[in-house]
Amino acid sequence: MKRSITTISAVVFFLISTAVSAQTFVRYSQDGGDAHWGMVHDDGIYQLADAPYNSMDHTGVIVQREEVKLEAPVDPDLVFMTAFNFRSHISGEPAEYPGLFTVPSSSIVGPEDPIVRPAESRNLHYEAEMAIVVGKHAENVSVEDAADYIFGVTAGNDVSERAWQGGDIQWVRAKGSRGFNAVGPVLVQGADYKNIQITGRLNGEVRQEENSSDLIFGMEEMLSYISRYFTLEPGDMIWSGTMGSTRAMEPGDVYEVELSGIGILRNTVVQGK
Repeated sequence: MKRSITTISAVVFFLISTAVSAQTFVRYSQDGGDAHWGMVHDDGIYQLADAPYNSMDHTGVIVQREEVKLEAPVDPDLVFMTAFNFRSHISGEPAEYPGLFTVPSSSIVGPEDPIVRPAESRNLHYEAEMAIVVGKHAENVSVEDAADYIFGVTAGNDVSERAWQGGDIQWVRAKGSRGFNAVGPVLVQGADYKNIQITGRLNGEVRQEENSSDLIFGMEEMLSYISRYFTLEPGDMIWSGTMGSTRAMEPGDVYEVELSGIGILRNTVVQGK
């Protein structure tokens, strides 16, 4: 009987939640087990049978926040990032087209994971950003239609090793080393990604702050541009680029990325071996 009541509650919640414009999703694990997707509600996390951009079907399982570890609320195959997309982060005039690069999905960590500074690193910087998650197969999408392909929004910290970034031929090591890209804590569907305040704090002190309305290339433009050359699938990510100036983080530092209406991503820097 208890299982039936739980299942009915999940179905009722699903019917109610689908009428709400903004919905919040997480990925979580328990006791070191597999990660599951869930929809967040006041009385718990309602487990989903699949990623929310694939299916909203509930399994009938409800867990409490304090019982689980939050993982990165994304599971992409492709991760695209944008360079020099805020005027406050560049000198001179912006480029005519987006500064695009990719990083491996293995670089992603969650909101409760440490950022590990590699042993060779000496100049590891924070970069507060907004990221979108693609909701459906996309090729040659027009800017006008791009909104239909954006599933949701989350916060990200594009950790960057500046010495490697300047010295390497390309940015893969500097931007995409294992654990460099923290994401979370939640993925929100229905957020106004054209008007989100992005704030970065180092040990509680504001170091970066700007609105997504100030992007040189908005997220719809980015999705359209990328889809001209690459096939995007549900779950793939596109990052906004960062704002202002950045500085080095040291082991023990805590960096927070807050997106208004989304949540706060918080990670501690630790020294790697």
